Amino acid sequence: NGLQLYQGRFRLDIRKNFFTKRVGKYWKRLPKEVVFKSHVDVVLRDMV
Repeated sequence: NGLQLYQGRFRLDIRKNFFTKRVGKYWKRLPKEVVFKSHVDVVLRDMV
């Protein structure tokens, strides 16, 4: 997709639970249809 998240290195264990750290490695794998959806529940319904 055309949107990228920066995934940096963190030195403290408390930061490993930040949203961008958790989803960064999965973000690039998402198709454009999922990234640009306005409602997550619609995406989940379409995936099932």
